[in-house]
Amino acid sequence: MRAKSAHNLPTDSTLLRNWRRWEAGESKPDDFYAPIIAAAFDSAAASFFPKARPNRDDELLSATGMDTLEFVGRLRMSDVSGSTLDAVRITAERLCCEYAYADPIELHSEGTAWLRRIAALLDGRLTLAQHREILSLAGWVALLVGCVEYDLGKRAAAESTRQAALSLGTESENPEIMGWAAEMASWFALTQGNYRGAIEAAEPLIDSCRGFGVGVQLAAQQAKGWARLGDRARVEKALSRGRGILDQLEHPADLDNHFVVDPQKFDFYAMDCSRVVGDDKAARTYAKEVIRDSFRVDGTVRNPMRAAEAHLTLAVLAARERDLECALAEAEAAFGHDRRSLPSLGWIAGELAREINDRFPGDPRGQDYLDQLRALARV
Repeated sequence: MRAKSAHNLPTDSTLLRNWRRWEAGESKPDDFYAPIIAAAFDSAAASFFPKARPNRDDELLSATGMDTLEFVGRLRMSDVSGSTLDAVRITAERLCCEYAYADPIELHSEGTAWLRRIAALLDGRLTLAQHREILSLAGWVALLVGCVEYDLGKRAAAESTRQAALSLGTESENPEIMGWAAEMASWFALTQGNYRGAIEAAEPLIDSCRGFGVGVQLAAQQAKGWARLGDRARVEKALSRGRGILDQLEHPADLDNHFVVDPQKFDFYAMDCSRVVGDDKAARTYAKEVIRDSFRVDGTVRNPMRAAEAHLTLAVLAARERDLECALAEAEAAFGHDRRSLPSLGWIAGELAREINDRFPGDPRGQDYLDQLRALARV
C-alpha cells in the first residue's frame, strides 16, 4: 500500500467531516484509512469494513448485455408456436382414441413417429409452461405406445416404454400419467399370473389418483388380482373403492379415449371378477351389458376388445353348463375381431381351455379349440 506523505494528510477539520460521513454511512474509508481505523478497534479491515456483495442480477445483465425488460422478455420467448402445440395436442388425443380399433402395427408405427417429433420440440427454445406440457404430451403418447406393444406380445419393449412414460409423468408432475404407468404395471403382472404383484403395483397410486379415472382402473386391477387369489371379500372391497371414486367424477366428454374411464367400463371389470369367483348369474348379466355397450347405434363395433372378453366370459359360463357347442360359438365370436390384445385374450381363453378340459376330456371339438389357442399363443 502506498503511504500518504505528511503534506497530503487532511486537516483536522477535513478529517472530522470525513469521519462524520463514515459514521453516517454516506461513504466508506479508503484503503489508507480503513486498516488504521480497524486497528484502532483491534480488528481487521476486511471484517470491520466488509466489501459489498455484487448484485448477481446486475452481473447477469451486464454479462449478457441486456437490460431487465429484454432479459425477462427472452425468458418468455419460444421457438414453438401455439398452433404447433395445438397440433400435437390434437394428434395425441386422436391416437389415444384410435387404440380400441386401429391396426396395432400401424398405430405403433405412427405413435413412435410422433414420439420422435415431440422429442425434437424439446431441443428448441421453450417457455417453462411449454416444456412441461410437451413432456406431458410425450407421456400420453408413450403410454399408448406401451399398451400397443404389450397387445402385440412385445413384453420387454412395453415395459421399457412404460418406464419412460412414468419418467415423463414424474418430470412433468402429471399424476394421471404416473397413475396410468402404475396401472399398466398392474395389467402386465395380472396377465402374467403375478396376482399379488398386480395388487401391489396398483396400491401406491390409488389415493393420489382419486380425482382421476385411472384411480378407478387401479382399484379394478386390484379386484381382478384378489378374484384370482380367491378372496371374495377383498374383491368386493376393491370394487367398492373403485365405484366410490367413479361416483365422484364427472361424466367424461370423450368416451373413445383409451385413458378415459367411463361408467360402462366398470361393468367390464365387474364381469371379469364375477366370472372368476364363480358368480355366474352376475357375470352373464355384466357380459351381455358389455357387448350391448360395445356397439354403436349403427351396428359398428366401438370396443372390440371389451366385446371379445365378454364373449369369452359367456363361453366360460356355457362350458360350466356343459353346453360345448355354445361355448365354442362364443369363443369364435371373441376371436372374430381383427383388433385384439393377445395377452388379455389369451389369458381369458386359457380359463375357457381349463373349463373344456375339465368337463369335456377327449372331445374332438374341444381339442380343435385347444389347437387354435396354441396357434394363437405362437403368434
